[in-house]
Amino acid sequence: MREILVHVPFRGTIRERSVEPYVHLLRGLRERRRVKGVLLDISSPGGEVVASTDLFLAVKRLDATKPVFASIGGVGASGGYLAAVGARRVYAYPESQVGSIGVVYPHVAVQELLRRLGISVELLHVGEHKDAYSGYRSLTDVERGKMLAVAQDDYDAFVRAVAEARHRPLEEVRALATGEVWSGVRAQSLGLVDALGDREVALEDLAKAVGVASRRTVRLTPPRPFLARLFDRGGGFSAAVAGRLTEVVEDVLADLGGPGSRH
Repeated sequence: MREILVHVPFRGTIRERSVEPYVHLLRGLRERRRVKGVLLDISSPGGEVVASTDLFLAVKRLDATKPVFASIGGVGASGGYLAAVGARRVYAYPESQVGSIGVVYPHVAVQELLRRLGISVELLHVGEHKDAYSGYRSLTDVERGKMLAVAQDDYDAFVRAVAEARHRPLEEVRALATGEVWSGVRAQSLGLVDALGDREVALEDLAKAVGVASRRTVRLTPPRPFLARLFDRGGGFSAAVAGRLTEVVEDVLADLGGPGSRH
């Protein structure tokens, strides 16, 4: 039985629909005895809180069975950074954007715009705050406080996860959890990543750590989403447009699902 390394690339916004296939893939790799190490090659600005947590836990659980090294590409921010720290060792390019440890809870109220357009919307609801986060009206002070309380809980969980994963004191990580991003160079000096280098450097280090030649690396990705298969009938520009269209459609569909915290 030939031992191998596996290279798993992840790109884009973290959504439940985009993360679920990766969680399944990473779970399956835990049982693959041939696989001795995994490179998580990630470039993501973050996304939904629960989806980010799912990806983080999938990486962490895989790392408990075999080494996972994470390589941050152009951006490893917010939920993208959370996913990366589930790995045993985190690499970043000097120019990578790293961090953004924080939570945002978007609320867009369109009531005034609809009024100017002559559109009247009436929401019949039972439950005092049931219509609060529909986006049709502004929040009251009480509702704003409730939303911030939810965001605070998500923020505290984020900080705890990073502190535990990076083996850092909680308050030390909290001081860095301002929502700002740093270059890879600065992130290393702050202890948010372990080393600087591209994904090839990370792969070579992983190969040395597990004793498997880097040339014996298999690139694995989940099956492509239905929309990508539907729209992509060629390569080059058409493939790029199809990929972007898929992301836009998926983002819109996810946003229509209602409000929620975002990493």
